[in-house]
Order: sequence, then structure tokens, then C-alpha cells
Amino acid sequence: MLEKHILLEDIDPVVFYGVGNSHLQMIKALYPKLRIMARDNVLKVIGDEEQTAIFEEHVENMRKHVLRYNRITEEDILDINHGQKTKEDAVKGAVVYSLSGRPIKSRSENQQKLIDAFDKSDMIFAVGPAGTGKTYLSIALAVKSLKEKSAKKIILSRPAVEAGEKLGFLPGDMKDKIDPYLQPLYDALEDMIPSVKLQDMIDKRVIQIAPLAFMRGRTLSDAIVILDEAQNTTYAQIKMFLTRMGWNTKIIVTGDMTQVDLPKETKSGLSIALNALKGVEGISFVEMNKKDIVRHKLVTRIVKAFEDHDKKLKENDNESINKH
Repeated sequence: MLEKHILLEDIDPVVFYGVGNSHLQMIKALYPKLRIMARDNVLKVIGDEEQTAIFEEHVENMRKHVLRYNRITEEDILDINHGQKTKEDAVKGAVVYSLSGRPIKSRSENQQKLIDAFDKSDMIFAVGPAGTGKTYLSIALAVKSLKEKSAKKIILSRPAVEAGEKLGFLPGDMKDKIDPYLQPLYDALEDMIPSVKLQDMIDKRVIQIAPLAFMRGRTLSDAIVILDEAQNTTYAQIKMFLTRMGWNTKIIVTGDMTQVDLPKETKSGLSIALNALKGVEGISFVEMNKKDIVRHKLVTRIVKAFEDHDKKLKENDNESINKH
């Protein structure tokens, strides 16, 4: 008789075992000749060598299923143990899956361009209006890389200027002060990684979320690095950030040139970078527009209304200049 201990690594064992251990009971029923015991994230199995080897292979496939899709059903367990594809495996084009099991994938031509650019380039600029999925899809690509172990960590950053308030005047310690600026990044991660696992990754610095100012002096290696809201960087800030790039690292820079919160006399670092870096080998540029907006249908109409409004203001200003 052989005794084996199988570690359910990188997943929530509660999801694997099922509500009231329903999945575990089903797995035991599929292998009546084996003694199977579970404690925390370790399965202990006792039986003959051949049956134990088959069981270990199927458990690993079930673990990978939970890791990829954040869930597993009794139907999935049966499919995997019978060597068949699950329903989720039949879905094409998914980057990762949300906690509810929803496939996160491209929903427009330009979103697919972002995915393709991530595969071929080490630095990507994704620019477009609000709601086009720039940040969300970028974080999904980073989570996928982490799950597939092609990157050791995710580093997410934003310039902390949007609210127009000085950090010193905000209540609480440094974390309390900067978290409101970074909340959209937390929101995206919480949709893709179970909360307990996410907190553990943050505690172990596998996932790092910090304001742009915290990047100075660092070399960012073995990571997927995302700079969000880059339209609010100065020239010095974006140059500092992009030159932090180390070995085995991919950088994604996202921004919306219609939402610059910098003082009027300060030119956006993103605008300068887009012009300066065009034609540089290894850098991809993805430009998104109203057709890529994947939020509520009203968002598309709102974006268009503001564009029309801005256009009229410019026309009126030009008329006034011509009269004088």
C-alpha cells in the first residue's frame, strides 16, 4: 500500500471540497478502493500504486481547473475524472475567469489588439476613453501571467493627483491616505482573485499596489507592471517609471487624454511619451475609442455628448479669435 500527500497549491480548498464537503464525498465515491482524507489544503491518499497515481493526476487536473476558473462543479469533476473537456475548457479566447465563473476576454477589436500586443511586446501603451476596458483587461492579463507562473509578481501603480487634495491633509496613516486613489485597481483584482488569497498575495508582496512616487529608485524585474491613469503623470514621472523596467518584465501604460487632472501649465507625460516613443522596437500602441466602451450603454452616449460639447466650445473660441 502506498501513502501520498497531495498539496492543493494556490487555490482555496473550500472551493475544491465543495459546500459541506460535497465535492470531496463525490471524489471519494469515484475511488472506492482508495482511502482519502483531507485536512486544510492537503489530501492524504492510501492505496495501490496504480490507482494512487491515477488519482493524483486527476486531482492535479481538478486543482488546475479551480485555479483557472475560480470554481468547480460536480459535472466538471466527472468530466475531468473521465478524461473529458469541461464546459469552461470549450470556451475560446478567455484570458482569465471572474470569481462568478464569467470568462474575461476581448469584447471588441481593439481589446483583442491589446491582448495580442501583450503577447508580442514587452511594453504596451493602451489609450482611450473611460469604460473601454483598458485597466480591467490589463489586470486580467497580469493575473493570467501570475497564474501561469510566467511572472513572479504584479505591480500596479497610479499617480495620486486625481482628487486634487494633498495627501498630508487626508486622515489616517499612509495606507489610509493612498488607498482611495488605488481602489479601482483593488476592485478589478477582487473580481478575479478570492479575497483571502488576494490579501495573502498583497501581504507577501506578490501583488504590489502603490502610488507612482513609490517607484523611484526601484528596478522592476520578473513582473507585470501596470501604470494606470498615466495622463496624470508629468514628463519626469513617466520617464522615471518607464526606465524602472528590469529583466523578464512587461509594462502596460493606460490613460485617457480627455481626463487630464494636471495643472494647466503642466504638459501630460503620457502625451510626450506617445510622441517620443513611436517607432521604438518592442513597444506597441493600442488606441481605443467609443466603439470599445463595455460599460452601460449610457457611457457611450455620455462620452459622445462631452466630445460634441468640447468641439462646440473650440469652434466658438476660434470664431471669437477670428473676429478680433
